[in-house]
Amino acid sequence: MANNKTIKKVLNLLDENYPKDIKCYLDHENPWQLLIATILSAQCTDDRVNIVTKDLFRKYTSVKDFAEADISELEQDIRSTGFYRNKAKNIIGCCRTLLEQHDGQVPKDIEKLVKLQGVGRKTANVIRGNIYNIPSIVVDTHVKRISKKLGFTEYTDPVKIEFDLMEILPKEHWIRYNTQVIAHGRAICTARSPKCERCFLLPYCKTGLENMINVIDE
Repeated sequence: MANNKTIKKVLNLLDENYPKDIKCYLDHENPWQLLIATILSAQCTDDRVNIVTKDLFRKYTSVKDFAEADISELEQDIRSTGFYRNKAKNIIGCCRTLLEQHDGQVPKDIEKLVKLQGVGRKTANVIRGNIYNIPSIVVDTHVKRISKKLGFTEYTDPVKIEFDLMEILPKEHWIRYNTQVIAHGRAICTARSPKCERCFLLPYCKTGLENMINVIDE
């Protein structure tokens, strides 16, 4: 595991290279739209979700509209996001619960959020961090991959990674760590072909250093 000195240096470098303000990559105008967009984002890119929700939120303009949606029609509306049958079922079930138990409002309590259909800790933390500004760590594919490379965790399970990061990162970094790491994962530390030679985090990345040594050896 990375030591405190390394963690501090990594966080400082992230702050120097990426904005400190919270940036949500999913387009939304209110809490329930972000909730639905996050459910749709499972195994799908944010860009694709934003394309779909642009029309989706014009067609369904309230939690009630989604709760009363025809499931077959909703499936077709969200088909391009993948796993559309499960997602449609979850969205309708989630919105029905919002109406029945929460007066149509999206709760901020994580225990209440994860009881909603289709909502796990990742989605709950997206809502808590972006809507309610509650310090939360969102473990998406970028955070999972890059945190492991940096030695911030040894796990692959998102919940275990979340708790590891909560333990070692200062609370004021919890929300922006996710958005900064997403930016880094998109621009430099991509999954298929990481640009290690351009990476300012290279000195703290065991995987990156090994990749550079292999390139030199070749």
